[in-house]
Amino acid sequence: MRKAVLAIISPNPSLASRIEESCTALESLNWLGLIGKLWPNAKYVYSIMTGSMQPYSNKLRHYAGGLALVSADYGSTESWIGANVDPHLPPEDVTFAVIPTFSYFEFMPLYRQNRDCSSAIDDFIEDEPVPLSKVKVGQEYEIVLTTFTGLYRCRLGDVVEVAGFHRGTPKLNFICRRKLILTINIDKNTEKDLQLVVEKGLQVLTSKGGAELVDFTSHAEVENHQGHYIIYWEIKGEAEDGILGECCNEMDSSFADHGYVVSRKTNSIGALELCVVKIGTFKKILDYFIGNGSALSQFKTPRCTSNQEILKILNGSTIQKVLQHCVWLLI
Repeated sequence: MRKAVLAIISPNPSLASRIEESCTALESLNWLGLIGKLWPNAKYVYSIMTGSMQPYSNKLRHYAGGLALVSADYGSTESWIGANVDPHLPPEDVTFAVIPTFSYFEFMPLYRQNRDCSSAIDDFIEDEPVPLSKVKVGQEYEIVLTTFTGLYRCRLGDVVEVAGFHRGTPKLNFICRRKLILTINIDKNTEKDLQLVVEKGLQVLTSKGGAELVDFTSHAEVENHQGHYIIYWEIKGEAEDGILGECCNEMDSSFADHGYVVSRKTNSIGALELCVVKIGTFKKILDYFIGNGSALSQFKTPRCTSNQEILKILNGSTIQKVLQHCVWLLI
């Protein structure tokens, strides 16, 4: 590859010097506006910025500077689903208009269960699937699709909400993945709930410390007598013990699920535990998935895991633990 590249380029000292000057200036600004500075002809940044990729949008916005962020269309391994017909909207407000010719779509209505109900593995009651033409605005659904290549009534596990219509086809707002939830007692917290909680902790981390969050995941620890949530953070930079304690307390108190709040008050669930892992830990998790046959283009960091191999990587890489105001340094 090096030979192929060298055959079509030649040294350009002038350009190299300009890039070096730009990088020196950007480094002092924590690389703010990196993309526009190094690629001055760039008009926008096109990427996946919804669902489990949404936590990265703020960092991408930092690197993009004033460039517009355009969220990619909605697809899955099984089929493309919809198009972003309002590319000017910020990633947080994007909806996707279903393209009826991609597959035959059905939508299974989902209704939230009573929060005090602890019998189900996730907090939805299902109804019979309806065709694309009979969905209702504001209703949550799980997507079911039949493809031209032979998949019959395949359940994607994606929970979406109908936000409106575009020329008769529904516009979908991605909510979360089903059954990727934290639950121990009567508590039920989805991937979206976890994301909001981590953002609360991140506000403390960025405002009071010089560190930044690289990636995160979580685990519902139920093997010990008193179950509790564990959130794993990989952070770049250093954060004082007191700041990490504040982050932990802020996240623990930010869970809005009634079942979790009640369980914490009655001490049925223990206090949240924050584990800081070594730099490169989530790269090891990526390598583990790729080594077991996952496609790099389809990989998404699991936001909640009970996979023992993943937990072994996380626990083996933990360098600091925070439980309320208690901090342990692991050497």
